[in-house]
Amino acid sequence: MSGYLLDWGNLLIRWIHIVTGIAWIGSSFYFVWLDNHLQPPERPDGDTGVAGELWAVHGGGFYRARKYQVAPAVLPRTLHWFYWEAYSTWMSGMALLGLLYFLQADAYLIDPAVRVLSQGAAVGIALGVLVGSWLIYDTLCRSKLGRSNRKLTVAVALLACLLAWGLCALFSGRGAFIMFGAALGTIMVANVFFVIIPGQRELVLARQQGREVDPAPGLRGKQRSVHNTYFTLPVLFVMISNHFAMTYGAHFNWLVLIALSFAGVCIRAWFVARHKPEGRRGFASLLPLFMGLLALIIVIIGLYPEAPASSLAGPVSAAQAQSILQRRCVPCHSRSPTQPGFSAPPNGIVLNSPQQVRAHRDEVAKQLTLRTMPLGNVTGMTDVERARLLQWLVQGGRS
Repeated sequence: MSGYLLDWGNLLIRWIHIVTGIAWIGSSFYFVWLDNHLQPPERPDGDTGVAGELWAVHGGGFYRARKYQVAPAVLPRTLHWFYWEAYSTWMSGMALLGLLYFLQADAYLIDPAVRVLSQGAAVGIALGVLVGSWLIYDTLCRSKLGRSNRKLTVAVALLACLLAWGLCALFSGRGAFIMFGAALGTIMVANVFFVIIPGQRELVLARQQGREVDPAPGLRGKQRSVHNTYFTLPVLFVMISNHFAMTYGAHFNWLVLIALSFAGVCIRAWFVARHKPEGRRGFASLLPLFMGLLALIIVIIGLYPEAPASSLAGPVSAAQAQSILQRRCVPCHSRSPTQPGFSAPPNGIVLNSPQQVRAHRDEVAKQLTLRTMPLGNVTGMTDVERARLLQWLVQGGRS
């Protein structure tokens, strides 16, 4: 019953996380697009302080959006804010992280072949990483490096690379990738909570009190907002990475994580550059796209699977393979799993019989080669057993 309820909790929280994430990312993408399409007003109407405007047609009507350099002379009665999307996405993401990777750390977060950790130590380190990542990032932004966007970009990129390497040296590949995305997501929502929204509130308060508006808080918020838009695609990749063991299960999985995150940043940079007037007129904006595609091609080639080789002297019988399957795989991959925490077979794959294994031969061989199954090696599969199953699959799964 507990496994069944955990599955429903996973489903409902993941659904909320996706919905709120779409709302947050959608509004973020829209406002970046809006900023890059603003033009000087074609017909000035005496409204001072307008930095640019944009006309659009959608939903059977016309829209006119204006952006002020600092703030309008008179604030409107109704002012719309954008922050609950970010907070809801982070809270649902943390709930999902806790439900799967903290409560079931032995299966999803810990890999004894990477680092022997107790469940309490793994969760404590993970929480420390979330807090520490934000503190280091925020310190970098507030330091002298923050005055130069180029230098700050290099520093933040190095921090992300160090984070990817460190997490992959501590946790299972799957857990490390998710923790990397959780750390970036925490930085993003902390930017909103601690910098962007307070900066906007200060602009509003200054205008309401009749004080001279200081543009500095708004500029700091703008800097963090730009960072958030470039973090977006790496975080989205991490959200789907658990379905692709070839990435998190690779030998140098930290390099894969860095390369695919770099590709995401480059592709996002291409979209941003493409939206700017100079990007729409020339080919300069294609450089980040080419760099991102090159990174993807390198990863695809580098991860090309090799045929599994076996050092066993003789063939493996179906009976030997079935014995290993029953002890190490079937506790999870059966119609009624006996492994605690599982109410249904992962990905719907049932491995009770040799015929069912042969039907998923390539997938089983990949998971065994990458050492991503059993999850966290919760059933205690040995290297010899892993080699025997691979040998049996090489034989065709019939001997």
